Amino acid sequence: MESHTSNKGTDLLGLHDMTSKDYYADSYAHFGIHEEMLKDSVRTGSYRHAIVDNSHLFKGKTVLDVGCGTGILSMFAAKAGASHVVGIDMSNIIDQAQKIIEANGFKDTITLVKGKLEEAELPIQQFDIIISEWMGYFLLYESMLDTVLLARDRYLKPGGLLFPDNATIYLAAIEDQDYKEEKINFWDNVYGFDYSCIKDIALREPLVDTVDLKSVVTHPYLIKQIDLTTAKKEDLTFEAPFTLTATRNDYVHAFLAWFDISFKCTHKGVKFSTGPHAQYTHWKQTVFYTPSTIKVSESDTINGKLTCAPNARNNRDLDITISYETEGERPVTMSYKM
Repeated sequence: MESHTSNKGTDLLGLHDMTSKDYYADSYAHFGIHEEMLKDSVRTGSYRHAIVDNSHLFKGKTVLDVGCGTGILSMFAAKAGASHVVGIDMSNIIDQAQKIIEANGFKDTITLVKGKLEEAELPIQQFDIIISEWMGYFLLYESMLDTVLLARDRYLKPGGLLFPDNATIYLAAIEDQDYKEEKINFWDNVYGFDYSCIKDIALREPLVDTVDLKSVVTHPYLIKQIDLTTAKKEDLTFEAPFTLTATRNDYVHAFLAWFDISFKCTHKGVKFSTGPHAQYTHWKQTVFYTPSTIKVSESDTINGKLTCAPNARNNRDLDITISYETEGERPVTMSYKM
């Protein structure tokens, strides 16, 4: 693994506890997040490629940008020839987005609405195209996909387009002895004291990180495909069986998940991956440590199932369970909180 950062970074900024009184801190705290997303050239470049290079799809069309942030996707759409773009966001970043849109000469083409999509009054009732960058870690953690699906059902014209329109989640297994030792087994002995009760908590919190491709010891397995044109909110709670086939003799210390995004409605089908084989993105990958080490020989299989559901108390968090077994070993079930 190259760098190790927790998925709790936004909590450190206290964003979840903020109110409108904290406007200045809020816009500034969000600034770092938006900088990271804008500098993610795979993310932002893929959207630009999908929108600007397919101006024939946007020319004269009305476009809704869900969770518009700094307004970059709205400006891509306007640049591609959209007749009117409406961007909506509930964060105070939208106040900065308004200035950005005016500074770039788009104030007559782009209208920004501050608020929740569920409650807001939009100046247009039917749109030709909905664009959104809604993806979170493990695709669905803190994601806005349910809001995008609501926008589709409420505002998209029949036969309208979604950017992106397809997402897939993959699972593989990895060898990660050194880092697991440092991150998890560390709690067995802390300056001579037994901290193993924390080890269980550490194991249950998935790690968002970049993993080296050479750590991957199985073929990837597609566990979930989401077609945004037809998906329902209920589809975001799912159970998926998997079979991972080892590519070499090695040890497994964790499962690894990532997602791919595609704009199938475009002329050449623009797509990008957040996997370990692909160029870095700010989503990195998600690591689920196993309680014990699994020994595999080439072509051995690990069979199991992954279940994923929004947390009952906070629907932006996820409850993920992975059950698995290898030949001759007893089945194991692990529950993770993300």
